[in-house]
Formats: sequence, C-alpha cells, structure tokens
Amino acid sequence: MDERVTSPETAANDFGLDHDLRPHSLSEYVGQENIKDNLAVFMEAAMQRKEALDHVLLYGPPGLGKTTLAGIIANTMQVQLRVTSGPAIEKPGDLAAILSGLSEHDVLFIDEIHRLSRAVEEVLYSAMEDYALDIVLGKGMGAQTLRVNLPHFTLIGATTKAGMVSAPLRSRFGMVMRLELYTPEELAQIVTRSAGILGVAIDRDGALEIASRSRGTPRIANRFLKRARDFAQLQNEGMITAAVADHALKMLDVDELGLDRIDRRLMTAILTNFGGGPVGLDTLAAFVGEDSNTIEDVYEPYLLQLGFLNRTPRGRMATAEAARYFGIEGAQLSF
Repeated sequence: MDERVTSPETAANDFGLDHDLRPHSLSEYVGQENIKDNLAVFMEAAMQRKEALDHVLLYGPPGLGKTTLAGIIANTMQVQLRVTSGPAIEKPGDLAAILSGLSEHDVLFIDEIHRLSRAVEEVLYSAMEDYALDIVLGKGMGAQTLRVNLPHFTLIGATTKAGMVSAPLRSRFGMVMRLELYTPEELAQIVTRSAGILGVAIDRDGALEIASRSRGTPRIANRFLKRARDFAQLQNEGMITAAVADHALKMLDVDELGLDRIDRRLMTAILTNFGGGPVGLDTLAAFVGEDSNTIEDVYEPYLLQLGFLNRTPRGRMATAEAARYFGIEGAQLSF
C-alpha cells in the first residue's frame, strides 16, 4: 500500500475518516454536476416504475468518490448496498454466493471491476442481462446446466482503468460515467463541509489553501485537513487559516502545487540528469529507485495533468513549464 500523503489511494488511516465524511445524498455531494443531474433523473424514473436502476460503470482516478456515489444510489433507492472488489471474487462460486444473497433491487458494488477473472466475468454476463445464473452440474458428457433465477439488482462497477474493462462486460452497463478531477473551489467546499463534521474551525482562505494543493482529489483534501487540524490545535487555538494550512503542508513536504518529495525527485532527475529527456521508463525507475509500474500508475498522472511531463515513443520528457517551475534553465536541456 502506498503511504504517501499525496496518494489518492486509500491509506490505512483513511477508513474511519472516509466513512465519517462521506455524503449520503446527491444534495450533499459536491461536484460531478452532470453525473448527479443524470443520476437524479434515472433513479427517480426507476423508482416510479418500481424497477431496479440500470447497471452503472463509474471510472476515473482514485479518490474521487466512486464508492460514495454507490452508497448514495443505494440510499436514494432505499435498498441494501453490498460492497466487494474484483480481486476478492476469485471463483464463479464466490460470485454466485454473493448474487444469491441479494434482495430485489439491491445494489452490488464491485470495486476494481477490471480485475475480475475471465471465468467470473462469463458468469456475470447472464446475471446482468437475464438476472439468472447458469450453473454446470457434473463433467463431460453427463454435465447438465441448471438455471437459477436472481432478484433484479443493480451492479455498480468502479475502475481506475476503464481500458482494462473487457468490451463484452462494458457493453452490459446501461450507464457509463467518468468522474473528473475537482476544481479548487469545489474542493474548498468539501473541506469546509468536512471541517464542520469534524468540529474544526476553518476560514475560507484556509480551505482554499488546502484545496489548491490536493491534486483535484477529495480524499487527499480530507487527509490534508486532518493533518492541518493537528497543527491548528497546537499552534493557533484550533483555527485553520491559510498560514496554518501552508505551514502544515510544508511540514508534510507538500509544495504549492501539491507535489511531494518523490514528485520533485522524479522531475529534477529528468531535467538535470537526462537533459529534460527523453528517458526510458525503466532507466528512470532505476535512477530514482522506484518500480516502473509505480511511476507509471501513481506518480505520472498528476505530473501529466500539470503539463510537466510528456510520454513519447522515445521515453519521458519534461516540458518547458516544468523547467521554469523548478528553476532549471540552460543549454543542457533538450527542448
């Protein structure tokens, strides 16, 4: 598990915090306005027809609220929510046990749905389309297929890698929705709401200071709020101001753009040691002492979003904007 304070993935100490701060209705959920507007219509129409909501695929970077949206859907539809993940469903029998335990119109949330095995996916197709399970009894010439009817349920799949969801599985979702990174103003609203739940005093500038460094991700913003609360408690009578938030985040080695020590090490290596690039991923990984998959999946997305990094067929290249930000200029750069 990546324990960087700027990681959008769930950390060990996030679970209680995430649960306490999660909104329970669309009206409490900040941001993702288009998704909220569409879901409000789809859910109301389904409830009027007394039907299960169509299956939903949510995708986008981690920490944006996919699990929270699943909970809001179940809460709004007034049904039970069953939560599991792709890696936890190892065999078709595991999926059959979960599906057979659902009640009419319940919501089944599968996180990391792109990690389902092919055998489990095959069973899931008929469950999603026909609300039935085809169970094979016996082997060889004497094998028989038994069809077990299932309650009408809603499957909500979540993934950070939509391209890894197979086409047959993706086609069975009636709604495919992408969650976008949040603006600083939206994150400031989330921070202010979270501070109210936690009983922490915070002014607008303090909320914006935290929001502007949170990499567009509510989970990171709430994590920063929790850390800033400690500094405010000991140094400013419990009030989080811009100065307190700035001091707290500097102590956590997070700069004005939300970059941490590892981000800066990665970019300065490309700029100073490889002349701005191009440099191969494996070479870069060996130089900074990190796994290449970790660099690609964890570190690079935000650097790409900032416009500091380009992925090219020849390797990774820093941009002129990155050079200006890090104060590295000169003829040694290749751009």
